Amino acid sequence: MSKKAILIGATGLIGADLLGKLLASSAYSEVLVITRKEVKNTNTKLKQLIIDFEDLNKHADKITGDDVFCCIGTTAKKTPDKALYKKIDYQYPFDVAKIAFANGAKSYHLVSSMGADANSSIFYSRTKGEIERDLKLVGFESLNIYQPSLLVGDRKEDRFLEGFMFGLMKVINPLLIGRLKKYRSIKIEKVASAMLSQANKNLKGIFTYPSDEIEELGR
Repeated sequence: MSKKAILIGATGLIGADLLGKLLASSAYSEVLVITRKEVKNTNTKLKQLIIDFEDLNKHADKITGDDVFCCIGTTAKKTPDKALYKKIDYQYPFDVAKIAFANGAKSYHLVSSMGADANSSIFYSRTKGEIERDLKLVGFESLNIYQPSLLVGDRKEDRFLEGFMFGLMKVINPLLIGRLKKYRSIKIEKVASAMLSQANKNLKGIFTYPSDEIEELGR
């Protein structure tokens, strides 16, 4: 039976790739994107809920589906205000989770980050750890947490830095073996593929995937 997906973060690196995969998948008859601005796509399976995330509760009756995919996130450079940063990386993903769960969603798939730790002294890592910790309390039949390392993709900003890091990691990656494999850089499409794959395995429980496992799942 075809399912309905809910996606937040559809305009980001992973989210945009995942959106294409969800729309192409026969497992889903509808993909609801919750977004601040319209996504340019004419696929008839795509439904868009264009809102201010501060008003999520006003639209709770529309946030229904089977599988929730959270690819939303920001950076310190884009969002230097820590209060706003935490809303984007913690509050909005958590609010969507609570609403979707109350409306019958069974699984939640979160793009987190390597090093996520609710007790970390580093704000970024602590915020990621806090959302992981609190999502475990919501009650989803299946909670899947993806912790990629350095993401490789076509970023519109910082092209020089991205090119430098990509070139550097191409040299370093083969040297990272054994327990160090999780530190290898990973392509965004591998993360998106892993999320789609795990969502269609009817898993039950809480699962955390380090970067090297994501690489294997995304093949």
